[in-house]
Amino acid sequence: MAFYRLRHVVWTEPFGFQQGDRDVEKIKRAIFLSGGGPAVGLSIGVLKRLQQEPDIKFDIWSSACIGAWLSVAWHQADEGQELDQTIAFFRKIFRPASVYERFPIASAFAPDFFSDFTNKLNYFFNPNSYQGLIVPDAIGEAVEHVQHFMGNPKYWTPHNFNDVLLNGFLAANPLSRLLVGSIYQTQTKGLAKIYSPDSMFLDRLNFDRLYQPDKPAMFHNAYNLSKQRLELFTNKPDHYDLPQMNAQTLCACSALPFIEEPVEINGDTYCEGATVDTVNFFDFLRLHPDVDEVWVSRILDLKQVRQPENLYDALNNLIMLFAASASEDAVAAFKREVAESGRKIDIVEIPVSPHINYDWTWENLDRGIEDGFESTDHMIADYRQRKRQEKSVKSLREGAMRILPEFQSRFPRFV
Repeated sequence: MAFYRLRHVVWTEPFGFQQGDRDVEKIKRAIFLSGGGPAVGLSIGVLKRLQQEPDIKFDIWSSACIGAWLSVAWHQADEGQELDQTIAFFRKIFRPASVYERFPIASAFAPDFFSDFTNKLNYFFNPNSYQGLIVPDAIGEAVEHVQHFMGNPKYWTPHNFNDVLLNGFLAANPLSRLLVGSIYQTQTKGLAKIYSPDSMFLDRLNFDRLYQPDKPAMFHNAYNLSKQRLELFTNKPDHYDLPQMNAQTLCACSALPFIEEPVEINGDTYCEGATVDTVNFFDFLRLHPDVDEVWVSRILDLKQVRQPENLYDALNNLIMLFAASASEDAVAAFKREVAESGRKIDIVEIPVSPHINYDWTWENLDRGIEDGFESTDHMIADYRQRKRQEKSVKSLREGAMRILPEFQSRFPRFV
C-alpha cells in the first residue's frame, strides 16, 4: 500500500509539486546596449523582438555611446509607441542612401562653423602663433635632405619624393608651418560639436520622462578627462548616489575624440565612455547585488569590418576595429568577474550579425533592425528551451527532497 501511494505521488504530482508552487519567482534582469554607432539598428531589432515577450522585462538598462541614445529614445517615447518613435528618431540621424552616397556624414555630426572660424581668426591674430616658425637647424637639415635625394637617382621614386616633399620642403617652411598650425593648433577640439543647450536635435528627446518613478534604472557612462576616470550617470540619482543623466551627459557619453568635441560638465571635460568600456559593465556588480539575469546586445564584431576603399572606410575601420575587439573583451572580462564573485548570474548574449556595414543610411538601419530581430528570435527560442530544462531539473530536485524523508521512514533498509 505504501509503495502504491509512493507511485501515485510520483505519477500525479511529481515529487510533491503542488499547484501553488507553479508561481514563478520574479527574475531581476538587466540589459546592456553597447556602443557601435551606425550598427545601432541591431539593438533596435533586439528590442523590437523582446517587445513580443511580455514576461521578459528589464529592471536595469546599462548602455554606452549609441546604446545610451537608444535607451533614452526608447524610454522617453509615448507608451506603446516606443518602437515607432525610436526608429523615427534615428532616421533623423541616418540619411537616405541617395543623399549619403556623396555626403557620408550623419546628420548629428554638425561642425561648429562659427566657432571654427573664430578659432582660426584668433590663431592668425595671436602673436604667439608666429613664434617658432623659423627654425634654422631644421632648415639646414631640410636642405641636406633635398641635396641627398637629388644627388642619388636610385632614390627618385614616388615614395621617396613624398618623403622629401614633407620633410625637405613643408616641415621647415615657415608658411606651411603656420598653415598646418591653423588646422591642428586652434581651440577647435573635434570635427563636430554634438552638444549645445539650444540644440533642435536634442529637443526631440524629453528627458523629464526618464525621471518618472515607473521607469527602470538607466545608466550610461562618460570618461572624465579632468579627473581621469570613468563615471556613470543615471535617471535615479538619489537611489544610486550618482549624477543625474541629461542631454549634456548623453552627449558626453558619445563625444568620440577627434570626431566630436569633448563636453564640459561642472567644470570637468568629458569624452566618450565607450572608449574605456564599450558595453558599460563598470561598477555593475556593486550597484546591483541582487540581479539574476544579464542580457547583452553587443552590436560590433570584427567580422563586420571590411577592406577600406577610401578614407571614409579607413576612418570607420580606425574606430570600429578597436571598438569591436573591446566589446568582445568586455563581455569576457565581465563573465570572469561574475565567476570570481561567486554570484549566480545568467548571462544571455545576443548573437551579432556580420551583415551590416558602418554607413549612416536608412538602408543600413533597416537591415540592422531585421538582423537584430532575427538573431533575438533564435536566441529566445534557445533561452526558453534552456529555462524549461532548468525548471524541470529544479522541480525534480525539490520533489526528491520532499519525499526523501517519507521514503527513508518506510523503506529504511534501502537508504
